Amino acid sequence: MTNAVQDKVIKIIAEQAMLDTSEVSIDMLIEDIGLDSLGLVEAIFSIEEYFEINIPFNANDPAASEFDVSKVKTIINAIEELVSAKDN
Repeated sequence: MTNAVQDKVIKIIAEQAMLDTSEVSIDMLIEDIGLDSLGLVEAIFSIEEYFEINIPFNANDPAASEFDVSKVKTIINAIEELVSAKDN
C-alpha cells in the first residue's frame, strides 16, 4: 500500500465525514466513521477525480458493486489496483 494513495484516500474520506485525518484509520468501517450514503458517493467521486480513474461503484445499490466500500482499507486497496492498472 503506497502512502500517497493511502493518505489521499483517508484525507478525502475524512473531509466528507467532517473529521480530522487523525480520526480515520485504515481498519475502520465506513459506517463507524459516520459517513452517510451521500457522503460516500461524494468521496467516491472525489477519489475518481483526483486519481483520474473510474471506480466500478453502483451508488444505487452499493452491495451489488464489485467495489467493496465497507472499510477504509478495502477502498484503499481497490484504488491502488485501479491506479496501478491505469499506469500500465
